[in-house]
Amino acid sequence: MERIGESLKRMGKISPEQIQRITSLQDRGDKRLFGEIAVDLDFVSVSDLLFCLRDPRRIEHEVT
Repeated sequence: MERIGESLKRMGKISPEQIQRITSLQDRGDKRLFGEIAVDLDFVSVSDLLFCLRDPRRIEHEVT
């Protein structure tokens, strides 16, 4: 399953530098989810985040 930062970057909604800033905040103890931080910092809109979360490439398919 593709990580949300990777999905947003692939979609052209977030830059590698913005991803680094978010992960740096998380590494320093910020407990918010990646998407929450991205929206709070105005890197992406809520609409972009929701669209990304619905992307079929983000959904893990179980093979039976």
